[in-house]
Amino acid sequence: SPCRPKTNVMFLKTHKTASSTVLNIMFRFAERYNLTVALPADQAFHLGYPETFKARFVEGFKANGQNYNIMCNHLRFNHSEVQKVMAADTFYFSILRNPIPLMESSYVYYKGSVPAFSLSRDVNDYLLSPLRYYHQRNRQQNIYARNLMWFDFGYDNNAADDEKYVRRVLKEIEENFHLILIADYFDESMILLKHALCWDLDDVVYFKLNSRSQDTVQALTPESRERVKTWCSLDWKLYLHFNQSFWRTIEETIGLRLLEEEVNLLRTRQKELLKVCLSEQEAVGKNRIKNKALMPFQSGAANILGYNLNQDLDDGTLRTCQSLVMPELQYTSYLYAVQHPYKKRKPLGFPLLWTHSKEE
Repeated sequence: SPCRPKTNVMFLKTHKTASSTVLNIMFRFAERYNLTVALPADQAFHLGYPETFKARFVEGFKANGQNYNIMCNHLRFNHSEVQKVMAADTFYFSILRNPIPLMESSYVYYKGSVPAFSLSRDVNDYLLSPLRYYHQRNRQQNIYARNLMWFDFGYDNNAADDEKYVRRVLKEIEENFHLILIADYFDESMILLKHALCWDLDDVVYFKLNSRSQDTVQALTPESRERVKTWCSLDWKLYLHFNQSFWRTIEETIGLRLLEEEVNLLRTRQKELLKVCLSEQEAVGKNRIKNKALMPFQSGAANILGYNLNQDLDDGTLRTCQSLVMPELQYTSYLYAVQHPYKKRKPLGFPLLWTHSKEE
């Protein structure tokens, strides 16, 4: 039976889980249907992170409440405060990633800013003896170094791995969120999301954003991989639990045959858009990005990839292609200028008019 697209949606953007790509999907949907986005106030790009979220972190929020359609910038989840900002019928979802590759990604990305990482030689050295580098006095700066997803969901990332406590948290997350996606099965996740929200295929088509070049990936030893499961045991249990429920939901709602068909359609559409939009038809290293306005934020030892658009696209196609490749900070800045034209613009402003921007 036909369903109506859900337009009130809250996405908890977790770290290092392909969530920048999901944020781009959310922003494009908001633009397509002229929806309001709960954006960070003033010059901020995060909704108070790593502080626990408060409604006042949203630009334009008033004490008497104001409902927005979409919320998707980084925040540390706090259900009661999010409810003040979002409508009662809001659909809540998030995304998780296997903690083993997540740890390596986090290590490289935050190497320079997280004391536990910067003190160690490489990711394997860190995992050999995390407590040698992970000191309680740096707890707040070390959030990226242990149980990061647990922290993003609003819980204590240094809590004891107690069975009763873990069960309670998992139950609470199930009550607060309608859907948890799995980054390791990203295309399957997008199809599941499409069905859950009653969106079109083009609403969930994407180009990978905030990914990095292979030469910055550090190979984890088999021993290190096992150590992640112990050191980040809360994240490991979180991931295992929702990986199971993810596949169960697919079987109960779509079925594996239809899932495979739609994943193929998504990949075909993505290839079409790659040909139309991109001169190289793939992401390129930071030194090869021609238009510096489309340069993603570079962090740590990672080389964050970006895109070069084809020249001579007509205005409509250019707009579609620009929105697909626009990095998170530029897109946030752009939407902020559109929604709050009388406020001081955030840095990294993208041109308000979608024009053929000159190559720098």
